[in-house]
Amino acid sequence: MAVVLLSVGVVAVAVVAGVLGADDDSTLVPPPTATERADTVPLLARAAATQGICYGWRLEDGLDVVSVGSNLGDGVAVADDPRCPRWAQVVADITYTAESSEANDYASVRIEGSADLERLDLITVDSGLDRFGLTEDAFLDDPGWAVTRAAVSLPLLLAETGAVSPAPVATAAPAAAPSPLPDAGSDLWRDRWGYFLGAAGLLLVTALLVTVGLVLRRRQRTQRAAGPARGQRRGGGTRAAGRTPERA
Repeated sequence: MAVVLLSVGVVAVAVVAGVLGADDDSTLVPPPTATERADTVPLLARAAATQGICYGWRLEDGLDVVSVGSNLGDGVAVADDPRCPRWAQVVADITYTAESSEANDYASVRIEGSADLERLDLITVDSGLDRFGLTEDAFLDDPGWAVTRAAVSLPLLLAETGAVSPAPVATAAPAAAPSPLPDAGSDLWRDRWGYFLGAAGLLLVTALLVTVGLVLRRRQRTQRAAGPARGQRRGGGTRAAGRTPERA
């Protein structure tokens, strides 16, 4: 009985290890997430409407198509679609190898387009993906994100080649006219305020001195007018005292 239980346990462990090993050694290419696809389609639709050219993406795993989409919608390709006489798409072919293999993982990225687009322009767009960090390592690390990111970069990169017109940039509504600034005042007063204050101080001192002078002069006149009257009264009193009585 113990031998049977031990055998069953060994088999179970081997099965679990095989399953986990298969998950860790998976060579399946993950597609873009639902959010990534939902965010990419409206951006491509806006660019297609303004530039007159369709944009899309195509993610492949060898001969298998992992994901495809465009401005026409998720799962809708632009190539050979009658609604898209002009089109451009990014095609990424990702190859993952098993851990036991000596071969390395491999990513092939190319830009395809309609016959009216110059091959040189498509090559230029392809080489411009590196500016957005869309290198081979980025496609290997997260192929779903990378292929949708490359798709939304196509309108700008293709416009730089002159093959299409630049997409218009959304501008904010014009702001209301700013209110006028308050009056800054006279430059004469602002630049020479110290002189004005000094002049005002001199005027106040002059007015004070004039007032004091007028008061003093008035007092002097009053004193001069009162001086002779007092002298006459004193003289009259003397003469009255010096008179002798008349004899009878």
